[in-house]
Amino acid sequence: MIKPLFGILVVLSISLLIALAGSQGSVSTGSLPLFFVCACVGFILHWLVFIPGFVYQTEHYFDLTGSLSYIAAILLAISTHPYLDLRGSVISAFILIWAARLGTFLFLRVKKDGKDSRFDEIKTRFFRFMFTWTLGGAWVFITMAAGLAAITSTNQTPIGIFFYAGIVLWIFGFTIEVIADRQKRAFRSDTTNKGRFITSGLWSMSRHPNYFGEIILWIGISVMAFPALVGWQYLTLISPLFVVFLLIKVSGVKLLEESGLKRWGNDSDYQEYLAKTPVLMPSIRRS
Repeated sequence: MIKPLFGILVVLSISLLIALAGSQGSVSTGSLPLFFVCACVGFILHWLVFIPGFVYQTEHYFDLTGSLSYIAAILLAISTHPYLDLRGSVISAFILIWAARLGTFLFLRVKKDGKDSRFDEIKTRFFRFMFTWTLGGAWVFITMAAGLAAITSTNQTPIGIFFYAGIVLWIFGFTIEVIADRQKRAFRSDTTNKGRFITSGLWSMSRHPNYFGEIILWIGISVMAFPALVGWQYLTLISPLFVVFLLIKVSGVKLLEESGLKRWGNDSDYQEYLAKTPVLMPSIRRS
């Protein structure tokens, strides 16, 4: 119980510091900075859904809650901002598109599979499960912090090279993520592949091309946001670094690599795949 509670405290403390930093230069709604209000949305929604999630011992709505949190926060920001500029509009559109696509994909996947194995041990323990849902709220907020700071900013700067470079990066990353997800879904849908691991398409160049694409698209968001940031708001540029840390060290890559070794660790083909295929950065497989 102590570790999860301590984890919740750490997550909330870090999130609060970023929320305060990102609020500098933000437009206000009532007496509060709009950035700060939007930062709270993800946590509130995750805690609300956590309660029935624990009662009914289900994780089916975890990813969907994350997606809806992004969408709710962005819609609140753009509907409240009195003079949203082109930069804020494009960043908002990109985050909404990404959140709607990924949330729907993950929700349908977990409903089809019947469960998300990441939660098997966690969901039976109240405080560990609560920590996971709290981390989900932090994931939503910190991941989009740089973009949210630009959307809610009073500092409207001219469109320039950072804006266009960010668009290119986002489109590139989003395309990779979508293609990788579709290739894996098609692979799993083929009953002849049951119990096998995918090594075709983008998965022949990276063991986790979907996560590579996600990292690139969030770098694109931060690049677009950069010129609109002022003062302490530059701290929100931690966003892509947080995505890298979360996907590689906490969830995503770490968990899937461990799962893969348990399932196919003694398979010579899998050992060859590990030896020849990079974990994240795509490259042509060595013969």
